[in-house]
Amino acid sequence: MTEPTTVDAAAAERLARRYPPPLVKRRTKILITAVATLVALGWLVWAALLHAEPAVAGQVASYQVVSDTAIDVVITVQRSDPSRPATCRLLAQSTDFQPVAERDVPIEAGTVKVVDTRVTLTTLRRATSATVRSCTSR
Repeated sequence: MTEPTTVDAAAAERLARRYPPPLVKRRTKILITAVATLVALGWLVWAALLHAEPAVAGQVASYQVVSDTAIDVVITVQRSDPSRPATCRLLAQSTDFQPVAERDVPIEAGTVKVVDTRVTLTTLRRATSATVRSCTSR
């Protein structure tokens, strides 16, 4: 094997100046990445468990179009704490998905977690469907 010449030593020196050693060691980068990943996964699990079961959830159990200006809707509301009142926003839509009625339905405090509530919405024109837009605890 040949000994490095002065040209090779000069080239090595140039390369060393051009590509200096990293400021942060590889082991430190791996450790920081692992800790950040664990923190992110911990937050993800916490957020998923916190929002897995909302305090109040509502859905349309049934609806019946009564006339061109009215729709009867039965909503089922489930609360984790039935002693707290809730409000559900109900929306009726026409065939072109335009809202034709919207109403906040109060759900009074009680002792039962699951409550069915019957509501009649007065619409601007004929409704074809009804949905629960959102439910919140008061």
